Amino acid sequence: MIGPPPGVRVWLAAGPTDMRQGFDGLARLVQEVLGRDPFSGHVFAFRGRRGHLVKLLFWDGQGLCLYAKRLERGKFVWPAAQGGVVSLTPAQLSMLLEGIDWRMPAWTARPEVAG
Repeated sequence: MIGPPPGVRVWLAAGPTDMRQGFDGLARLVQEVLGRDPFSGHVFAFRGRRGHLVKLLFWDGQGLCLYAKRLERGKFVWPAAQGGVVSLTPAQLSMLLEGIDWRMPAWTARPEVAG
């Protein structure tokens, strides 16, 4: 996926979403449930009940874009809350889409020698 431009906010819809919804249904959720503007240029992320499917909705200046990813193994890490919205950085979104726990990523390369 092409990364979001600088200054773009990423919003996760906490709780499961009906993944049968497309552009219009997700845009309506952004307005009514999240209280945001789907045409703001920000990225809005939704996860299905089983946790292996995520959809991103964003306005690119010309139209709404819908990105979907399904993990063949594992689940996307999502907030435990059943409602509301959570803000992520673009880096956290990248980790989420790779199946990495974005809430507390572990440093894998410790320096061996100081200085």
